[in-house]
Amino acid sequence: MSEPAIRVENLGKCYRIGHLRQRHNTLRDAVEERFRSLIPGLTARLRGRSGDRGNEETIWALDGVTFEIPRGQVLGIIGSNGAGKSTLLKVLSRITEPTTGRAEIRGRVGSLLEVGTGFHSELTGRENIYLNGAILGMTRAEIDSRFGAIVEFSEIERFLDTPVKRYSSGMYLRLAFAVAAHLEPEVLLVDEVLAVGDAAFQKKCLGKMNEIAGHGRTVLFVSHNMMAIEELCDRVIWIQEGRIRMSDQPRLVIAEYLKAAVSRTTDRIWDERTSAPGNDSVRLHRACVRPMNGQSTDPINVRTPFVMEFEYWKLQPGNPLGLSLDLLNERNVLLFSVGPGDTRGPEGGSCPMGLYRDSCGVPGDILNNGWYRIGLRVHEDLRPVFRYDDILTFQVWDVPKAKGAWLGEWRGVVRPAVDWRTERIG
Repeated sequence: MSEPAIRVENLGKCYRIGHLRQRHNTLRDAVEERFRSLIPGLTARLRGRSGDRGNEETIWALDGVTFEIPRGQVLGIIGSNGAGKSTLLKVLSRITEPTTGRAEIRGRVGSLLEVGTGFHSELTGRENIYLNGAILGMTRAEIDSRFGAIVEFSEIERFLDTPVKRYSSGMYLRLAFAVAAHLEPEVLLVDEVLAVGDAAFQKKCLGKMNEIAGHGRTVLFVSHNMMAIEELCDRVIWIQEGRIRMSDQPRLVIAEYLKAAVSRTTDRIWDERTSAPGNDSVRLHRACVRPMNGQSTDPINVRTPFVMEFEYWKLQPGNPLGLSLDLLNERNVLLFSVGPGDTRGPEGGSCPMGLYRDSCGVPGDILNNGWYRIGLRVHEDLRPVFRYDDILTFQVWDVPKAKGAWLGEWRGVVRPAVDWRTERIG
């Protein structure tokens, strides 16, 4: 058997947290600090895993992670925020050194970790293409042969000679992905960056990653988009609190993750506007799912009409904000997407700043029993400005009487109450 493209053995990454150090008062202090920075693994082991040293403590972003990826495989990495996914990719990309263990990658590596990584902000898009190719060890002739494909894929030809610091996040992402994918790395590392692009560009990126894997190259894909993970990946690893919780076929891992890892809550409130989820355009105040005539703590069964309710601060005057909701089941099947049918503002197309509430009512006798997730998207003039996947989760309970004499599982993603009649006609 050939050597795996990526081999990770007992990988650990430890960070120190706590009070900041005092400024160096002596040469001895400076030498001691430099010594510690050069050998983080040794100093971490000397301190022990508790990491207590005065007012400092440590946190293990990765702890004992071990896996292999064969050549030509697409491996998905899933987990909640703070689980260690991005830290793993930073170690594999040689951005940060591991504290314990080792990681081996065989072949030229292309990485797309976050918007802003890998490009020089003062250089133009054209110059950054050649810079990245040179870093990967390619000759100018090799870069020239792929230059046209990169520009065509990124769709930013008009801005090719503009410094990338002037690019929007979407333009930056398009060029960064095009460069990472077309310079033909043997291993491609992709972090959760596709959420910045529009739906068409996301589909384009997924297709390109499939193409890369089809040519025998290896892809490691980190994402919160379970539909993309299941569609693209041959195998999935679920990381929880820095450790591997599960590694198996995508459908099996995703089902367990959605049951156990996704926050199950029906009512969320953010009182502090400055720290609430959002950006300069919108901040969330409350998200709630509840029975039509009940509270968020009341149960929802297969016959219960329910309401999905969102309160948010509109932070800029001008066009109204439109909310769109995605409802998915525990198998990550999208049941429906819904948004307001009329996007006009309350004042004839102009919408002032303030606190708003949007509500969406769903009739009963539609959903099957099981767990469901709600994803929120906020738009302005059909332009996406904010997105929050899995903002709410809730359970729909079964009603035995609704099944009649049937005692088994009711198949299907929906369960409508249909008008069924049986008549003798002869």
